[in-house]
Amino acid sequence: MGSRASTQTRAADSAPRPARRRHRLALRWPRRASAAPGTCAATEPRQVYILPTRAGLGYALVLLAMLLGSLNYQNNLALLLTFLMIAASVVSMHHCWFHLLALEVAVRDGAAVFPGQTTHFPIRVQERGGKPRPGLCIVDAGCIDLAADGDAQMRLRRVARQRGPLTLGSVEIETRYPLGLFRAWTRVSLSASVLVYPAPAAYAPSPGLAAVSERRGSGDLGRGAEDFVGPRAYQPGDSPRRVDWKALARERGLVVKQFGGDRSARVLIDWDEVRAADDESRLSLLARQILDAHERGCGYGLRLPGLEIKQDRGEPHKHRCLAALARYPDHV
Repeated sequence: MGSRASTQTRAADSAPRPARRRHRLALRWPRRASAAPGTCAATEPRQVYILPTRAGLGYALVLLAMLLGSLNYQNNLALLLTFLMIAASVVSMHHCWFHLLALEVAVRDGAAVFPGQTTHFPIRVQERGGKPRPGLCIVDAGCIDLAADGDAQMRLRRVARQRGPLTLGSVEIETRYPLGLFRAWTRVSLSASVLVYPAPAAYAPSPGLAAVSERRGSGDLGRGAEDFVGPRAYQPGDSPRRVDWKALARERGLVVKQFGGDRSARVLIDWDEVRAADDESRLSLLARQILDAHERGCGYGLRLPGLEIKQDRGEPHKHRCLAALARYPDHV
């Protein structure tokens, strides 16, 4: 390692002066890189940028015309007014740039959604400079007015495009304070994510029954002689009273409710039992089976390549199964 480093140093010294300067800058660049993103970040002076707005460019053209007219006609009062307006624009640029310093931004993970839906990341913006900050805007969240040492809660919107983890990335803060002649902005890197479930299919075949307990006085699905054990596709001759009319109204086709007396059924949603053209289509069918089983209140388990979730029911179990589908094939 030492001989390699010395060789690189000698090669850099023997190169022309501009090349040596570029080599030194390349060595220093990693030291100036920003830190790894976290859940909380503060704005830094070197990350604040500023440019004139359209109104600012028009204002500059007016000042140029006033300056030329004043010099042409040798009008001292017009020159005084022109320089006063130039000074006001310079002071405006100064305040606009400093308006984004000493801000602290914190973020939390958002709630899981399906593709096409809008997820929201909870964001807290806090003022650390001890002065009011009116006219702060968070891109995709809205605008706020911060009091001195105050804070504000906001919700940053992101549209879920595809299945899997959706990371937040950077948050952009901008302002046009005080006169709207300049736009200053900065970006802070924050570590937050949300899980995007697979898009459920419109209809999926009913899953199989993993096991059926022996006939007892009461099953694990509840007491009664007509315990619901799961759905199945409609067959000619089935009683209309057992047709799931809610599923028909949701355009899922004719589905019949199955009842098993006082026996308890264990519904198994199995990867190998679902036939589909590709993995994404199969995940959509499995997601529909999970939602249908949860809606009907029956216990169910999930079996994927390299992962098996035991039979259970309830809202946490539904999200656990959908999260396993969203992370596929990470657990394989």
